[in-house]
Amino acid sequence: MQAVIIAAGESSRFWPLNKKHKGLTKIMGKSLIACLVGDLKKSGIKDIIIVQSPKKDVENDLKDDFVKSVKYVVQKKPTGTGDALLCATKLIKDDHFFLINADDTDVKKAAGLILARFKKQKKNLLILASKTETPWLFGIVKVKGSKVLEIIEKPKQGKELSNLKNDNLFLMPREFLNYLKKVPSHPFSLIHALNLYTKEKTAEVVVFPNQTLSLKYPWNALPILWKKLAEVKSFRHKTAIIGKNVVISGKVFIGQRTKIGDNTVIQGPCYIGKNCEIAASNVLRGPVNLEDNIKTGSFFEIKSSLVQAGTHFHSGYLGDSFIGSDCRFGGGFMSANRRIDRNHIFSNVKGSKVNSGLTHLGACIGDKTMIGVGVKIMPGVFIGSNCVVGPATIVFQNINDNTIFYQEFKNILKKKK
Repeated sequence: MQAVIIAAGESSRFWPLNKKHKGLTKIMGKSLIACLVGDLKKSGIKDIIIVQSPKKDVENDLKDDFVKSVKYVVQKKPTGTGDALLCATKLIKDDHFFLINADDTDVKKAAGLILARFKKQKKNLLILASKTETPWLFGIVKVKGSKVLEIIEKPKQGKELSNLKNDNLFLMPREFLNYLKKVPSHPFSLIHALNLYTKEKTAEVVVFPNQTLSLKYPWNALPILWKKLAEVKSFRHKTAIIGKNVVISGKVFIGQRTKIGDNTVIQGPCYIGKNCEIAASNVLRGPVNLEDNIKTGSFFEIKSSLVQAGTHFHSGYLGDSFIGSDCRFGGGFMSANRRIDRNHIFSNVKGSKVNSGLTHLGACIGDKTMIGVGVKIMPGVFIGSNCVVGPATIVFQNINDNTIFYQEFKNILKKKK
C-alpha cells in the first residue's frame, strides 16, 4: 500500500518556527518527518510519496536516509492539502492509499488501527479521529454510529455537533481523486471533497484511543517533546567530557564531543547532541532537548524546553519554551512560563488570541534572533526570526520577523541630600 505525505504548506499558524516546514522540527537529532517515514516503513508501507514546497527542504533533510523508498513531487504554491494531493496523482497506483500530514507522530499505531479495520470490513474510506476538549479549534467529524456524515471546519464554540476532531490521517480509495477534481481550488478543498464523497459513498471513522499529537501551533511541540523523550536511552559518547561533581539522574543522552561543566545537575529525560558545551553549575530539568552545537554559560537553568541547533545562551532561565536555531541570548535572560493566577496561557496567533490549553508555557522564538542582556519575556509570547531585542527589555507582545525591539529608559540624576 502507498502513503502520500503532505509537507508543502506554509505552516503559518506555526510561526515563528516556520522558516522551514514544521515537520523538519528536530527532536533527538531527527526531524519529525524522518521519524514518520521510518514508522511507515516499519508498518510495512514501502512506497511513500512526499509533496513538498519548491524549497525542497524536506528532500534535503531525508536524502541521506531514504534514497530509494521515497518519491517527491513539488506543489508550486501552498494552495491547500487538496491541491497538494492532486500533485501526486500520477504516482498513486494502488486501489487504496494513506494520506498523512508530515508532522503526525502517532502514525505507527494509527495506521495499524486503520489497516485492521480495513482488512475486516473493506470500507471505502476511513478517517482517523480522536476526542478533544476544544472542538472549536479543529475540523470536527459529524458521525452517525461509525458512519461519517460531514466534516465541519472550526465550528462555533457551543455549537459543535461532535467532540471528534479530524486527525488528517486517511485511508482513501483512488476514486476519491475524481471527487477532489470536481471541487474548486480552495484551502479546504480536501474537506469539501470529503463532504461530497460522504453523500454518495461510505466513509467511516476510526477513533484513536488517545488524543493524537501533531504540530498545529508552536506550543504543540512541548507534549511531543514529552512523548519523544520518554523513549530516550541513557548513553554517553566516549568522546564526551564530564566535569567534576556532575550529578546525572534519569535517562540522559550525551552526544559526541560534548562537554558538561563542573557541578552541573541533569535530570532526565534529557537529550544533548554533538559538540555542545554546557558550562559549570547548570541545571537541566527534563524533558530537555538540546540539538547539536548548543552552548550555555555558567548558572543557566533549562526546564522542559526544546532548542534547535547552534543556539547559545549566557546565564538565566528558560522554561517550557521552543527556541529556533542559531539564536544568541545575553546574560540574565528570563522566560516567564506561568501566569500569576495559574490559569491557561493565551498566545496571539495571526491576530487572534488562542488558548494554548497549557498552564506552563514560556517563549517561542524563531531562528537567528539575538536577545540582549537582562531581557525578560512574558508567558506565551512569540518572537520572530532575525530579530534583535535590546538590553533590559521586558517583552509583553509578539515581535514580528526582522524587527529591532527595545525600550527607552529615562536617566534621573539628583543630588543626594
